[in-house]
Formats: sequence, C-alpha cells, structure tokens
Amino acid sequence: MPRPKVEAERRDQILRAACKVIAERGFRAVRVADVAREAGLSSGIVHYYFANKRDLVRATFEQNFERSLRRRTAILDSDRDAVGKLRALVDAFLPQDAETVQSWHVWAELWVEAMHDPDLQELNDRAYGEWRRIIAGIVRDGQAAGQIGDADPVELANVVVAALDGLALQVLAGSRTMTLTRMRRTCRSFIDRVVPVP
Repeated sequence: MPRPKVEAERRDQILRAACKVIAERGFRAVRVADVAREAGLSSGIVHYYFANKRDLVRATFEQNFERSLRRRTAILDSDRDAVGKLRALVDAFLPQDAETVQSWHVWAELWVEAMHDPDLQELNDRAYGEWRRIIAGIVRDGQAAGQIGDADPVELANVVVAALDGLALQVLAGSRTMTLTRMRRTCRSFIDRVVPVP
C-alpha cells in the first residue's frame, strides 16, 4: 500500500489530469482511460483511488473549487480594504490565464451536469454558498468600515457572483461583443458604481 504522502500526491496528479481532460473534452466525453493517459498512469491506478467515473468527476469538481479559493488566498488575507479586495477578486476571476480558463471550463461542465444530477447540485450549492459567504463577509467588513453602503451583503454578493459567471461564460463562448477587456471594464465599473458608499 502506498505511503500517505505518495497517495495524496498521486490523487492530486489524477485530479489535475481529470480537470484538464474535462476542460478540453467536456464531461460527457471523458473516460477514465483518458484521465489515466493524461496523468501518465494506468486505468487500474486511477481506479485504485476512484471507484468509477462519477467519483472521479465529483472529486475533480471539488478540487477545482478548492484550488480556485487557494489561488485567491493572498487577496483574501491581504491588508487591502474591502473595495480593494472585491476589485482584486474580480480581476483574479477573469478568464485571462490558462489556469483560470481551465477552471471556468470545469465550472461550466459542472453546471450543465448539475441540472441532471442531485449529487452535483448539492456540490454546486455548497461551493456557491462558500463563495457567497466570502463575498458577503467582505461587504460586511466594508460596511463596518464605512466604505460600503447599506445594501444587503448577501444580495450584493449574489449580484457580484452572477455578473462574474454570466460575463465569463460569454467570454469563454467567444462572444465578439463581450470580450475579456469589456468584461474587465464592466466588472470594475460595477464595483466602482454600486459597491462604495455613494
């Protein structure tokens, strides 16, 4: 039996490969053999860690969310004020680098599959609940500092999340009118006009 550190590293290797394959081919086209090939492993090794494709995919979606949050830890832990944190988070979630684009593709696949899978619906609810909680917490901090007006923090968090998701999907779909530059400008304008104290 592999040592715990080796197991954790191997599991991470498999999940990173699955994330890449899901982003490139879409959920429905993914086979365990494809993930094994991408990871440079045998299908048997992948099955040692994940009983079936469903378990593998669910773990991939969970890891995608956790990695996304970890990439933003420096922003969340920074000494920036609340509005500065919101601006930085928006910029960090723009689909402008390979890792973030891949993450967005995986999220889009999760949303499509969650429409038909109660387990994935629960995962989506949990991940989005955490994301909204983080944004609402920043808003509350800004309100306590007199930097953000009296809007409902959860409602504001919902609008920020919805704007990011909706605009990012348009950018990823290759919209000629919603480019990455326009998305960035739109999100920054929203933060500047809606979030601070008028």
